[in-house]
Amino acid sequence: MKRREQSQTEQLRQALSEREAQLQEAQARLAALEGSTSLQVGRALTAAAKRPGRGLVRLPRDLFRLWRKSGTTRQSAGGRRKPQPVRSYDAERQEARLLAGNIGNRDDRLVVAGVLSPEVHAAIEPYVRVIALRPQDAQVVFESVDVDAVLVSASAAATGSLWAHVGDPSSGDRTRALHWVVEAAASRGVPSILLNDAPAPPALTTLPFSLVHDGGVGVPLHRFNPIAAEPERRVDPVHLPSVGNSGVVANRLVDMLVRDGDLRRADPGWAEEPATLRAATTVVVDDPALADRAMACGARALLLGGAPDGDTADTGRTPDRVPVDASALSSGAAAEGLARVRAAGPLSSEELRLVLRSVFLTDATPVRLADILGRVDFAPGSGSPSASLRIRQVSVTAVPTDDITSLAFADDILKQEYAPAEIVLPDGVDHLAGVARLRSAGIPMRTVRGVDTNADAGGAPGPAAWAALAREATSPWVALWRAPRGAAFLTDVLCAAECSGADAVGPAVPWWGSGASASADGDGRASALDDAVADQDYVFVSAIEPDLARTELVRRGLQPGVWNRHGARLLALGPQPDTDREAEPGQVGSTPDAG
Repeated sequence: MKRREQSQTEQLRQALSEREAQLQEAQARLAALEGSTSLQVGRALTAAAKRPGRGLVRLPRDLFRLWRKSGTTRQSAGGRRKPQPVRSYDAERQEARLLAGNIGNRDDRLVVAGVLSPEVHAAIEPYVRVIALRPQDAQVVFESVDVDAVLVSASAAATGSLWAHVGDPSSGDRTRALHWVVEAAASRGVPSILLNDAPAPPALTTLPFSLVHDGGVGVPLHRFNPIAAEPERRVDPVHLPSVGNSGVVANRLVDMLVRDGDLRRADPGWAEEPATLRAATTVVVDDPALADRAMACGARALLLGGAPDGDTADTGRTPDRVPVDASALSSGAAAEGLARVRAAGPLSSEELRLVLRSVFLTDATPVRLADILGRVDFAPGSGSPSASLRIRQVSVTAVPTDDITSLAFADDILKQEYAPAEIVLPDGVDHLAGVARLRSAGIPMRTVRGVDTNADAGGAPGPAAWAALAREATSPWVALWRAPRGAAFLTDVLCAAECSGADAVGPAVPWWGSGASASADGDGRASALDDAVADQDYVFVSAIEPDLARTELVRRGLQPGVWNRHGARLLALGPQPDTDREAEPGQVGSTPDAG
């Protein structure tokens, strides 16, 4: 009750200050208007019109006096100080926003005022609009912007950052600045969230946050991914330290492995960490979150300590674990586990697909943000907590021609691990059995008139048909369905797009100009280049058969063979072998078979 009264008082105080500013502006404008010559001339003319007898006689005299007064004012104006222009209240607020550095194009993302470490800032930047708060101007910036939430990471209190040691008695000014931000947010009805992603001074958790989340922001797949990883990785295992305290036993195990020559240490900065993981075959860590990031980059992880997680036992994300206790120092379990993981090599393509699917669906940064923001109450008129997931929405387009094709399409869509936002079909297919089945399942559906359903030479719809369907799609992505691809079809292509930032994803095909170039040069260099990437996934290529593309790109109606000439980034991702076969529990993982 006390916080609610404080919130209402703060809102009334802010409204009163705004009204006073507007009143002062109106009074200044009124005074300037009453003192203007134009108004006095108008009054003289009005008085003369009301009393024509006397008014017309006095009008020349009154106008002459105004003229003399105006001339005297202009002559003496040079020796007097010019009056300051009347400043608008809206102009004052726009100037404050400009000085705060927060002028920019608005978008559909949530607006978050952040006290964040550089790593957390880079992780959430693609999914929310971050307005960074600094200790020296936190109050000015926060008062000049409208935000949906306040997000504070404990890692921002690390040494060397702007908010270093916030919450510590030695940094009372920074703690007071952050406390003011949290209380001001509460007075507006804006939730404030603390991410306990690193050890922090205890006073930080005592601030009146709306929510304290134990953990980080998940795995940012746009940073930790296997995109363009070299086929040949370093074979020597590498140890990456965690942010928190590893423990005495874990540190001694690492020291023993390094002393025996089985392990090398690496301590890259947060910016170089993804490249280090992509270049490694085996990674030794003591943090489960770091193990997930290593496996998302294609490396095999050995986790020191931690209890098995039953939720990830069947997803390929169960790394080999070594218990961290006193017996591990004398049993040699760490060396044996490292030898097994090292012998297994990096993750296979099937294992990597399973890992990326699991991370994409459960622990990627947009999923974690939606979960965290969904646990607080937003102020009326704010954005949706699930706004970070909008960039994943996909519209599935297809051109079924008969009942057999439509039933195959319906079966493929209904078993997808990641449900589409909508389905876009040409008009006149409502009578097909598969379309009726999709409607009965409650999937949103759109139909488009005038779609050319004639197939091209390869038996698939042409670019004009896909473009007509994409023009009616409302999602940022369009999936082009041609044949059944399995339950993980949408998950795989959307995950690849999120990892790479590509404009289109699909199997690599020979570039349309490679044959001509080869015949002209006589050396087949272009054809050799196509063959080099034909069997590789998660690499950028010259041409693909698109399975997923940005809606704006498909709407242009271009042949996919020339998309790269128009600036599109094309990522190769072939179909997963045995897509319809369900993985057996424990079949794929980071622990090799004992036999």
